[in-house]
Amino acid sequence: MISLFGAKKPDHPMAGMKEARKLLEELPTNDTIKCVDELAHWLQSVIVEEGFKPEYRAQLVQLLDETAQTHVRKLVRDYMAASPRLAKFQEIRLWTAIYEYWRQAAHAYATCVDLYASGARGADALKGSMPLLLVRALRALAAQLKWMYVRYGPVDQSTWGIIAKVYALAEARKLAQSVVAIYPGIAGETTAEQEFLKAVMLTASSPDSLLPVEIELCERLIAHFCAAFTLRLDLLPDDAYWIDLATGQAPQRLARPPQRAQTLRYFAAGKALGDLEALINTVRTTGSVPSQVNLGGSYPAETVTDVLNHLALYWSPKPPERKHQRHRVKSRLNITHGFDGVAAVLGGSPGRDTPGSETWIVEDVSAGGFGASIPEIKGDWLKIGCLLGLQPEGGDNWVLGVIRRLQREIPLKGSVGIQTISKSARLIQLSFAGGAGTETGILVSDGGASTGEARVLLRAGAFVPGQNMEYRNGELACLLLPQGVVEQGEEFEVVKYREMTRDPGE
Repeated sequence: MISLFGAKKPDHPMAGMKEARKLLEELPTNDTIKCVDELAHWLQSVIVEEGFKPEYRAQLVQLLDETAQTHVRKLVRDYMAASPRLAKFQEIRLWTAIYEYWRQAAHAYATCVDLYASGARGADALKGSMPLLLVRALRALAAQLKWMYVRYGPVDQSTWGIIAKVYALAEARKLAQSVVAIYPGIAGETTAEQEFLKAVMLTASSPDSLLPVEIELCERLIAHFCAAFTLRLDLLPDDAYWIDLATGQAPQRLARPPQRAQTLRYFAAGKALGDLEALINTVRTTGSVPSQVNLGGSYPAETVTDVLNHLALYWSPKPPERKHQRHRVKSRLNITHGFDGVAAVLGGSPGRDTPGSETWIVEDVSAGGFGASIPEIKGDWLKIGCLLGLQPEGGDNWVLGVIRRLQREIPLKGSVGIQTISKSARLIQLSFAGGAGTETGILVSDGGASTGEARVLLRAGAFVPGQNMEYRNGELACLLLPQGVVEQGEEFEVVKYREMTRDPGE
């Protein structure tokens, strides 16, 4: 519509703030996923509308984002609380709603920042709100990265280019350390530098070897310690990582100093490493997390301790050392997965005929495990902590392993790191002492008379503390006295036993 004064009114339902607020009041708040989907749609439409002035566009983006926060946080809680038990379509629906929201929010804020950086007409009016726009852009971009990591990729590498440009602008305009309250009603203040550090430290913390709930804890702990992290232009001895703001590449571990450039930034945990170690001792001693550490929910102390130890390893100035030397190879590997799949092949079923069997390509091997590429990801079973049966091409024995690292290069292709837990596993039939029933087990280590110790892999939930077990080893009867669970996954648990043998004739 052209007015008498020649001004063109944007043809958009949110062309006025009054109309925008009315539309937001009509959101389907009783359906959180639908509500978040609609907010993501509105963000997208606001950014592509050509008639909005930069200041009004930024105001709409902020209003939509603030409206979304309560609903997005609920979806995150639902996802983390239920993800191990969710049906696949439910998990994908939840994940997609969360990820797509943050993708649209990141794009919207980055667009506003770019309008200001490029000197677009009317963008000078954004000057006063730039500290907040920069902070929210970096937080949304970091959230987008996090939710890529939750599904182990593929990671859109262009995201790092946008993060670098946004933060470089914050530095150039001397706004990197401007303090803002990021959202109404949320305690605490932050800066563009801190939000940038949260993003790079999350990537530096090896999220591809963590479960989704552990990634959530990792992000929360990074936020807790963020004020103690360091970011520098010059390399110092305790700097562990670097990033080049000019290349748009992800942060790199400092194996050797990169070629000097003004756009290089070095970062490290700094004093946070000592604070992290103190927290590990507190949780280990008290069995609980101090109230001032906001994890967004209640988690078992053991789970929190595992994540804390993981962070201590990757935040150390000294890179994690491999226990075993890797050797590059190129060979096929038959695999099966889960307790039932492993039990089937150990019981004599050919690997290629076992339900769920696949063929992967071994890329490297060491005494401790394998690195393998997956030509085609089939099904939804692939995850950190999954039990595998592995048979090298041409071999006749099955090796047992657990997935410790997972990356998707494209949705249906990826790579895994596998830790070997047994090279000579065998199926055994266990009976409960006193004749209370039987259970299938997998003997993964047999100490025999030399150590008096054995480790048995059981189906998840089968272990009963204090319950003795028995099995036959040839003519010998073996009594297993439980010492405790030493390893567990979603489908299995490895139990350490003290083993006693006797001749059945005795």
